[in-house]
Amino acid sequence: MRILIVGAGATGGAFGTRLIEAGRDVTFLVRPARAALLRRDGLRFTDASGTRTLPVGVRTADELAAAPEVFDLVVVTVKAPALEGAIADVAPAVGEGTVVLPILNGMAHVDRLEQAFGSRVLGGLAMIVATLDDGAVVQLNDWSAITIGDGAPAVAEALDVPGIRLTVEADIVGAMWAKWAFIAASGIDCCLFRSAAGPVIRAGGEPQVRALIAETEAVAAAAGHPVPAASHERTVATLVDVDSTMTSSLYRDLVAGLPHEAEQILGDLAARGRELGVATPLLDLTLVQVRADALQRAGS
Repeated sequence: MRILIVGAGATGGAFGTRLIEAGRDVTFLVRPARAALLRRDGLRFTDASGTRTLPVGVRTADELAAAPEVFDLVVVTVKAPALEGAIADVAPAVGEGTVVLPILNGMAHVDRLEQAFGSRVLGGLAMIVATLDDGAVVQLNDWSAITIGDGAPAVAEALDVPGIRLTVEADIVGAMWAKWAFIAASGIDCCLFRSAAGPVIRAGGEPQVRALIAETEAVAAAAGHPVPAASHERTVATLVDVDSTMTSSLYRDLVAGLPHEAEQILGDLAARGRELGVATPLLDLTLVQVRADALQRAGS
């Protein structure tokens, strides 16, 4: 199976490394500056086992448009603000038999991708904590999991490699909602309190943290996708751990002044909560703070 990974940032680079190390045929679709860096230096990846650098195949959108080639699997790993550009860029790589697997956050991207690629889109999600450090991909803990919808055994076989915990889920929409509730809760926690999870609890914030978890899960339940008990317990264990150094990717992007997914993760969830009659005061308060930050940075 020929695999095209759209984006070689923290998520795409980490999963791409695992696939390449397992002998999979992987190409990255990246912007010209990133392509030049990867061609010159390779893809540098660090995890608990150490650092290694891999030679990788890359394409830019212009190169792909000039010489189209169809891939069997297209894995979309860009953040939501880059989705529209990615859809246009990847079109020459999508043929009749191509499977398009997005592992973005939230749910808004699914409708847009299905508009572009129809039934080729396979539901999916990823759980990983990774970042970019001077162009290198750094996995920050041992979370490295991909969940995909059923009905695509060749995709499952291709992604089932060491270093990636692969799950095939019959109710992929429910699984995506459960992840959304978790990342929204962690985003509210870190962005509202401007802190990693542990210090919030040590400062006496456990009641508020449990309340914000309840808010995000109430929206999921009202939408017809109640969060399973096991997922709820994992969220609680993660966010009420007094020693946790966990920060959400939304918070890390926010404080770094980078493009972020606040509207896709928090704004969309709040809007759906209003439509469903679910009160989300802590979520709404966090959105005010995040939007005010954006206005300040823009000088508005």
